[in-house]
Amino acid sequence: MDCFSKLEQLIDAGGANLVAEARALLGQIKGKSHELAQAVDEFLLDLMTLEFLIEAEREAFHSSARRLARMRLTRVRLLST
Repeated sequence: MDCFSKLEQLIDAGGANLVAEARALLGQIKGKSHELAQAVDEFLLDLMTLEFLIEAEREAFHSSARRLARMRLTRVRLLST
């Protein structure tokens, strides 16, 4: 399973270690370019928001936060190739 499949699973599953696990997975690709590093940072910010919403039990916002994280992940994936 590649890095991006694992990240998609993390987005779907949520959980307490969401950002830490994503940061570890993305650590290997972040240094390729400034634009990629910026996209990774934006993605991680969205994951932090999702993690906060999950912990705060704001279920009404989960799907929107997941959709935004998936869009950011798509950008990271495109920039990493």
